Amino acid sequence: MSRETVINWALALGLLAVPFLALMQGEPFYITLATRVAILALAGVGLNLALGLGGMVSFGHAAFFGLGGYAAGILATHAFNQEPLFAWPFMVSGSNDMLLIWLVAIVLSAVVAFLIGLIALRTSGVYFIMITLAFAQMIYYFAISWPAYGGEDGLSIYVRNGFPELNTLDPIQFFLICYVVLMACLFISARLRDSRFGAALQVARQNPERLAATGIAPFNIRLVAFVISAAMTGLAGALFADLNRFVSPSMLSWHVSGEIMIFVILGGVGRLFGPLAGAALFIVMEFYLGGITEHWQFFLGIILLCVVLFVRGGILGILAGRRVHG
Repeated sequence: MSRETVINWALALGLLAVPFLALMQGEPFYITLATRVAILALAGVGLNLALGLGGMVSFGHAAFFGLGGYAAGILATHAFNQEPLFAWPFMVSGSNDMLLIWLVAIVLSAVVAFLIGLIALRTSGVYFIMITLAFAQMIYYFAISWPAYGGEDGLSIYVRNGFPELNTLDPIQFFLICYVVLMACLFISARLRDSRFGAALQVARQNPERLAATGIAPFNIRLVAFVISAAMTGLAGALFADLNRFVSPSMLSWHVSGEIMIFVILGGVGRLFGPLAGAALFIVMEFYLGGITEHWQFFLGIILLCVVLFVRGGILGILAGRRVHG
């Protein structure tokens, strides 16, 4: 077993232990903090698939994060108000069933990513970054100008959505839902990375001409990866909206895209558990340093600068060495 595998297990078990230790200590707030880490790590896992394996520096993943959140908010609101979502040509009702909401969030994010990818993936480098950012901002401003669902004031979710046989109002049970979803997506990412698809995606990043010479279209491989990446981030957005019982255009902001990218860079680009390590460090710094000074991002910036300049493998690169797969 490699050193990185041991560290990955330590991260997974450490995150799982935090809520139970918090419960034993009578500190339920830390359960919410751990849940937030799991959800934001999931958003990073989505981006890491596109960035770490495919080399696609997307600055628009907030669009998928926010779309997932709005899917949860809109469906839950219509279910609470007992109003149809669509009345023509056939009746479609809202829902507070998490499984259905996740499906809608995944499909919506995937469809939008497919449409964006058809355009953005015909470019590369800074042009790809700017196109993904532009599309995300378009969706952001659309949400602000959509008064039916709160506009820039956002949309409250009055009841937490339900999961079969579980009490989602119990912080521990809701954490476990988010944790299992995170682990499932990490497993999917690992399987994709180690598959022929993952190998083709890495070749598409490094030498697309060689991949094309084998009869595989680099564009198609990258598009599929971009869509899967967006679907995972959209699922994280739905969970985040449920956690806060609120969704607003701020989830679609470019600041969120930047934060998701920070999780990946801090933890280690291309490292399987990098987003979890990065999200955990980000949340810990936000909580502890944010209680000391409102300028805590200054210290985050210093750490991020050091990682980019001196430690390309991020936190896991420091702990596990140069090996990327683990």
